Amino acid sequence: MTDRSPTIALLFGLLITLLTVVAYSCYLTLQMTELRNVERHFAGRNRKDSLQLLRIYNDLNSLALAMRDMLDGNEPYPLTAWSAQFQRTRADLDDALRLEDQLAVGHRTQEQREYLGHSLAQFWDAVDRTFSLAKAGKEKETRAQIQLSLQARQQALSTAVARLLVENNESEEHTATYINGVYDRVQQQAYFFLAGTLVAILVTGLYLIYSNRKLFDRLSVVSEQRSELAQKLISMQESTLRYVSRELHDEFGQILTAIGAMLSRMHKQVPVESMLRSELLEVRDITQATLEKVRSLSQALHPVTLDEADLPSALDWYLPNLQRQTGIDIDFRKSGEPFQLESAARIHAYRVVQEALNNVIRHSGKMQAWVRLKYQDTALVIEVEDQGAGMPTKPSQHGIGLVAMRERAELLGGTIEFLSQAPGGTKVRLSLPRPTTESYEN
Repeated sequence: MTDRSPTIALLFGLLITLLTVVAYSCYLTLQMTELRNVERHFAGRNRKDSLQLLRIYNDLNSLALAMRDMLDGNEPYPLTAWSAQFQRTRADLDDALRLEDQLAVGHRTQEQREYLGHSLAQFWDAVDRTFSLAKAGKEKETRAQIQLSLQARQQALSTAVARLLVENNESEEHTATYINGVYDRVQQQAYFFLAGTLVAILVTGLYLIYSNRKLFDRLSVVSEQRSELAQKLISMQESTLRYVSRELHDEFGQILTAIGAMLSRMHKQVPVESMLRSELLEVRDITQATLEKVRSLSQALHPVTLDEADLPSALDWYLPNLQRQTGIDIDFRKSGEPFQLESAARIHAYRVVQEALNNVIRHSGKMQAWVRLKYQDTALVIEVEDQGAGMPTKPSQHGIGLVAMRERAELLGGTIEFLSQAPGGTKVRLSLPRPTTESYEN
């Protein structure tokens, strides 16, 4: 049963995280836009409107002071002298009222908007009548008009303006409360978003760790199975080569030896003057050459010296033969105090040297190689070096021989390195640990 790939779940977790980020970003943008609108179109206008109301309130107070002075009669001026002050204040009030009407916030009703203008217009009508009486010299009626009409209207206007100021202050407080509430909600949502994002990242990360753990467990199992299979294949290969080598050496060698002996006896029994004598001699020579080729092939498949002697002896036989067959020049050197390897180690080391030299012949483009056996205190180091084209740059160009050499090194508990040389060439270095108990197998 094949395990389901974690890709879909991880993509789903990433999608949820991204959607959460996008949703919160949209929410935050909307909240900030709303706050800017409130501050720009409501709070700002409300403050400017309050300033105009204060301007109107101050103008009304200045009129109240002027009317008080007119009623006291302490000034040596006629009542008409205050007309200029009233006209200046009227112009300022009209300008302030115009600006206030433009800045008035939206929650004010139409009646509230019209009340101040109508009341102020009525107040100025009364002022005009009052100053008309003053110009006519009717000071008593003028003061009575001021006391009964103008002061009452001025107080009513001041009260209305004060009420509007109070409403604006309350509106500013509500606005501040609303803005603080928005900030609190945004802050709270930020905590929720941060917590949700951390949870999503944590869950996705844990799932990724879990998936990777399962994947590495499966890879470990597959690697162990592959290593076991490689060991069995290599063992089967060596067993087959040993069997074929022995069959060639024993069965075919004996048969060819018997045929050669029979031909020799027949050659002696045939008369000297017979033409068959020379033909028998030629067939015997062919049989002897075939026997030598079979024995050479048997040695190539599995050198007997690997079972009977040591690795240097097997290489001393193999390398000269390889030079004669291929024309490659091989410089073989040994150093250090030799120690005996187990039979399996000798076979695998021999095969690694074989494969490395085959790669030199096939791929290096040079017909020269160096083979080094270095016996060290704790290991045997074998190096096969050339100065050819070097290692292929693409992994797909690596042959199965490199894989086989790695597997043989792992079977022996050693290491193998494929090193690129400068300016060109390749060095294969095999390191085998020295056996703790040397066994001499024959």
